[in-house]
Amino acid sequence: MKIRVKFRKYGVMKFIGHLDMMRYFQKAIRRAGIDICYSEGFSPHMIMSFASPLGVGLTSDGEYLDIEVGQALASEEAIRRLNDVMTEGVQVVSFRKIPDGKASNAMALTAAADYEIRFREGCAPKEGWQETFDGFCALETVPVVKKTKKGEREVDIRPLIYRIERREDCIFMQVATGSARNVKPELVMEAFASWAGLEFPEFAFLIHRLEVYADMGTEEKRQLVALESLGEDMK
Repeated sequence: MKIRVKFRKYGVMKFIGHLDMMRYFQKAIRRAGIDICYSEGFSPHMIMSFASPLGVGLTSDGEYLDIEVGQALASEEAIRRLNDVMTEGVQVVSFRKIPDGKASNAMALTAAADYEIRFREGCAPKEGWQETFDGFCALETVPVVKKTKKGEREVDIRPLIYRIERREDCIFMQVATGSARNVKPELVMEAFASWAGLEFPEFAFLIHRLEVYADMGTEEKRQLVALESLGEDMK
């Protein structure tokens, strides 16, 4: 049975990298008594995969982990067991059965994510940047220089920015996130700084991921659906 676990990552746990998070969940799952399945072969390991692992230093309300279990367990009970063994900074919010087929691989499904960006104290630009940022949001092209194995080349990341706007207390953006199409919110903010002639200090941003989406539409029209909604609670 395939299960999708949604969890929050916050506080000091934002400094824990992906590989350590994987090892952390392996231990938590064992301590919680979840009947997780193992791979076959000489060196069996837990069957689990993360959807678009979060970068170090970022917090999130929408992280996903897919696992396979042998015995069904009510969602409410599984969430309680896992949170009982979690440390401060990680909280499981859903534990849902997912069907076989297109919806069954969160890593392959991931197509977009929502982010909120705030300036660290003392790192915000001078007065008037808000109107400048609104102008940046209206651009039809956002060229950036990317480093590749063959050197540097200029690319337009605007098609990868699905939504971007300034809100009352933050900057919101929805961007392409996945193996085929991907842009980081930090790169978008760097592009803004370059276009506006601004300089931000290192680590100027507090970046929070709100949700991760699958695209259930077509090449002509996106249909973004939260990964959590592709599963169902177990009673």
